[in-house]
Amino acid sequence: MTGMFGRSYSMHGPQSAGQGGIGTMKNHTVGRPLELLLVEDSLTHAQLTMGALRNGKVKHRMTLLRDGEEALEFLCQERKYVHAPQPDLVLLDLRLPGLDGLDVLKRMRQIERLRNTPVVIMTASEDEEDRLRCQSLNVQSYIVKPVDLHKFLGIVAELKRYWHADVILPEC
Repeated sequence: MTGMFGRSYSMHGPQSAGQGGIGTMKNHTVGRPLELLLVEDSLTHAQLTMGALRNGKVKHRMTLLRDGEEALEFLCQERKYVHAPQPDLVLLDLRLPGLDGLDVLKRMRQIERLRNTPVVIMTASEDEEDRLRCQSLNVQSYIVKPVDLHKFLGIVAELKRYWHADVILPEC
C-alpha cells in the first residue's frame, strides 16, 4: 500500500545473522518500548507517521519536534530538555524551518554520544546529492515521501531488532 510514504534506500547492505549488524536479534528479546524522536514540521506527515507506527504495532514512545534547533536541544539535553530521554531512533525530515535536517544530522555525528544513534531520513527530496550526503553521514535509511507504509514499518522493525540485540534476557 502506498500512502504518503514513497521510495526508500537502505544505507546498509544485508547482513546475515552473526555478522554483528541488523538481523542479529533473537526471537526471545524483551525490553522497554523503543524511544523515538520524530523531527517533522508538517503535522499531516507527523500524524501519518505516528499512525503507521501505531497500526504496525511498534511498541514505542515518541517525541515530536517541529524544527532543527529544538531537535538539537532535545538531543543534547539542553534548556527545557535537560531530562529528555535519549532516543533509540531519530526519524528526521531534511527540510525543516531554521536549522535544516542535514545540519542536525551533521551535528549529531560530531557529538560522541549521538554519533551512533540510528537515523532514518524521511523527506520529499529526491535529490541524489542529498541522499549521498546523508549516506556519507551513516543514516540507516533514506525514505522519499510519499513513504510506502510497509517499507517504513519494515525499516523500523529491522532497527528495533538491531536495538534489542543488546537487551536479550535469558528465557525463564
